Amino acid sequence: MIEALKLKLGEEVAKLSYELNVTLPSEIRRAVEMGDLRENSEYKAALERQQLVQARLGQLTMRLSKLATIDIAQIPTDRVGLGSKIIVEDTETKERETYHLVFGDSVDFEDGHVTMSSPIGRALLNKAVGEVVLLKLPARTRKLVVIDLITIHVATPVDLD
Repeated sequence: MIEALKLKLGEEVAKLSYELNVTLPSEIRRAVEMGDLRENSEYKAALERQQLVQARLGQLTMRLSKLATIDIAQIPTDRVGLGSKIIVEDTETKERETYHLVFGDSVDFEDGHVTMSSPIGRALLNKAVGEVVLLKLPARTRKLVVIDLITIHVATPVDLD
């Protein structure tokens, strides 16, 4: 999971680097050749895009450095941690819900993905199968029981879907 995310982010970094170092400079050069830069919308658009790409590259670089510091050995094998798939049951309604605990600044959230810093993520963190989770919401407090847990250590790509 973490390696796949690193690969995906690395591909985006490569694409944006190419745009920043090859595509945008040629667009800026072409716009400069058109003359008066004060009223040149192509020039302004290229400069704005350049700033956006630089900002995104900075974000991706920080994110990749954070991912590099994650030690999989420090993630518990029998409790909820980063990358875990958790199935919980509401003690009142008996409804079951599935959550995937993902990295805090993930950009591709899918249904059921929660971050470790979210209220549900903090409530689930370090819980084991059979433990009761108290989820404090503004309107009420929910009691959830951890029914099943698949940690990042045993997860297969099918488990993460």
